[in-house]
Amino acid sequence: MTFWSDPFTAIQQWFLGLLASIGFGPVGVKVTGMLVGIIILAIGPMLFTIFLIWVERKVISRIQDRIGPNRVGPYGLFQPFADMVKIFIKEHITPRGADWLPYNLAPVMAVAAVLMVWAVIPFTITFYGVNLNVGVLFIIAVGSIGELGIILAGWGSNNKYALFAMFRSIALLISYEIPLVLCSMVPVLMAGSLNLNDIVKSQTPWNVVTAPATAIIFFIVSVAEIGRAPFDLAEAESEIVSGFNIEYSGLKFGMFYVAEFLHTFTVALIFATLFLGGWRGPGAEQYPILGFIYYFIKVGVVYFLLMLVDGTLPRLRIDQMMNLNWKVLTPISLVVLVIFPLVGALTADYPLWLRVLVLAGSNLLVLLIGERILTRRLPRNPAEVGSRDRPVARPENLLSQSDSGVSG
Repeated sequence: MTFWSDPFTAIQQWFLGLLASIGFGPVGVKVTGMLVGIIILAIGPMLFTIFLIWVERKVISRIQDRIGPNRVGPYGLFQPFADMVKIFIKEHITPRGADWLPYNLAPVMAVAAVLMVWAVIPFTITFYGVNLNVGVLFIIAVGSIGELGIILAGWGSNNKYALFAMFRSIALLISYEIPLVLCSMVPVLMAGSLNLNDIVKSQTPWNVVTAPATAIIFFIVSVAEIGRAPFDLAEAESEIVSGFNIEYSGLKFGMFYVAEFLHTFTVALIFATLFLGGWRGPGAEQYPILGFIYYFIKVGVVYFLLMLVDGTLPRLRIDQMMNLNWKVLTPISLVVLVIFPLVGALTADYPLWLRVLVLAGSNLLVLLIGERILTRRLPRNPAEVGSRDRPVARPENLLSQSDSGVSG
């Protein structure tokens, strides 16, 4: 292949050849190449977050009829750099009475959990960090590291508001991980493998066409996992004074900030890989650079939808959020996970177009029936306005009472 058809492999081979030419042995070439890959994996996404912050602030501001960053640099392009400088020069503060180790370890774990996911994402057929046979399982496992970071932040801050926000966040994340895992198993069953590259190659057509209900539930649950509206209870400022990161400032707070924006884009990467065919497209296997372009077009569409949801929907109450998960999303995910492989086995000998039609129809039918049954059985508890039996203070009553008091 030429450089322009697969620049990633060409650069990798050139660098490894350069190491060998200056005297590195086979082991030294391999170890050095891995170290450079780790550094690129750690620094590249974090630098990319600077651009993501600008994009998200501009898009959401337009959705909400605002202007967004427009002062520092053309179109406000340099505003994220100004914010970054401000964060770097702020004082590092550790509250009195805080547990030093978990308090300072929490922001590192929050960022590391997101960066580790990038290690197994196949950007093209040849460009990925590690081609793990258990890629989906790896993504689910490293997600718990981010939750552990939230626990350490809330517990180590020695602040009751941070502790309360931590409990709410963990209740949200652990609850919504159940339908997330169940929905992740549908692409695995379709591909017969946990390897992300195998899942991408098996999508003929895309899984969003074959299993639309699963894709919808996965999208909703992903929004909850990143803690964005309408599931942003961790940052309910009117109720719990920010969230589990209330005691953080400077670079430590900035790491939580980076993890949130990067997590949103990472969710778009995962969704595009599992349900939109990843890098697949015309000529993507022969020219991997085309696969890279196709992949990021799909990721951009999903990322825009995530921003659209974040900028338009109001926040749910904690009881509404838990009802949605345990009484709607989780039961439907369980039924889909049972019905989908059964229908797939019964239609194995059907023509491709008919098999896809039956699979998609059964998927949507389960979603429709489950939604109807479960939502009708959900308790409807409107907010209490107050008893109508209590006396109401009216101006004429107050005036008559004051007159009687004066005359007396």
